[in-house]
Amino acid sequence: MRKFNVAVVGATGAVGEELFRVLEEYEFPINKLIPLASSRSAGSKIEYAGKEVTVLELTETVFEENDVEIAFFSAGGSISEKFAKFAVEAGAVVIDNTSHFRMDPKVPLVVPEVNPEDIKLWKETGIIANPNCSTIQMVQSLKPLDELYGIKRVDVSTYQAVSGAGKKGMEELVLQMQAFFAFNLEDAEKSAFPHQIALNVIPQIDVAQDNGFTKEEMKMVKETQKIMHKNIQVAATCVRVPVLRSHSESITVTFNEGVDADLDAVRDALNNFENVKVIDDLENKKYPMPLIATDTDFTYVGRIKKDIYASNIIHYFNVADQVRVGAATNAVRIGLKWIEMENDI
Repeated sequence: MRKFNVAVVGATGAVGEELFRVLEEYEFPINKLIPLASSRSAGSKIEYAGKEVTVLELTETVFEENDVEIAFFSAGGSISEKFAKFAVEAGAVVIDNTSHFRMDPKVPLVVPEVNPEDIKLWKETGIIANPNCSTIQMVQSLKPLDELYGIKRVDVSTYQAVSGAGKKGMEELVLQMQAFFAFNLEDAEKSAFPHQIALNVIPQIDVAQDNGFTKEEMKMVKETQKIMHKNIQVAATCVRVPVLRSHSESITVTFNEGVDADLDAVRDALNNFENVKVIDDLENKKYPMPLIATDTDFTYVGRIKKDIYASNIIHYFNVADQVRVGAATNAVRIGLKWIEMENDI
């Protein structure tokens, strides 16, 4: 397999740092690694494969100057909006982790286990979008169920870790917990979230929309429909919880009319789907939890149960590491699948 010149925009951020770990673990075919960040971080070092690599400043010309062929963007929507076009003009494929291009009808929105065929559409814009973290883990469990019975509607409540807000979110939770044990929680800083997150849950992620949902919730609605190429009804309530890492989701799936869902068939469909694992033994207290999912590349599903009143409805609990499965790992898997498709491997 030939190797590629690979740039990582946002090299010093939480997702950027995880990208380097995942790229190394997956033995991504890298000829030259180009970490990119703002002028404030330029000149600092990152470690990759046992070597130190200097972070370069993100500029309009840096992609062409370094013959970049694959560019991972993880530095925020405004950065992608401004700089992705320069990477494309330099001949690179852009794999964008931000929300900026996700709903662009010309840009494929990809979870490789679910809709790998959409990667082929990259040539129209030179960009492939990485979905929202909570969407990725949800559609990984929805896809095999849709293939099994056909899904009509999904109702989901998320329990999203503070690392979804980046390093500042994790730091704020830790500092507030330290303040709590120092009997000084009321004076602790509250900037990453609209309310105190320690010993609390906040039923709002992102800004309010006119329909009463938040922007984060509407991402799950629109992205799920785009990825699965199906007008599935989706209703989401997204909640921030005082967990450092890994998002959890309580999901209710309504299958097509007339379906009598068989739980053994449901478990088999999920367990046989790529990168999904079933942990479902309530009697012995075995089920998915953030502690299990953290630092892994699987989406875990458990607490699978049939609705008490309707035979075509099931409920389950879904957990994944949103920094990896929901961002870095999904992006790297997109990159590997793109290489496979473009080089007929």
